[in-house]
Amino acid sequence: MIEALKRDEIYQKVGGSFKLSALLQKRMREIMDGARPLIEDTADKTVIEIVVEEILEDKITYEIEED
Repeated sequence: MIEALKRDEIYQKVGGSFKLSALLQKRMREIMDGARPLIEDTADKTVIEIVVEEILEDKITYEIEED
């Protein structure tokens, strides 16, 4: 388990556990499908660790799409 997921900071950045889960899943899928990570140092990191770091560094956010 990633230590950052145990802190309130990450939940506050995205607005709660549901939004965090949705953002993690969406971004992990993008990276697994070939999108480039938005952070520099990805060596020896799992996809979820990369996404968590992107969130903590404000590289990605959760936004609701309006029709």
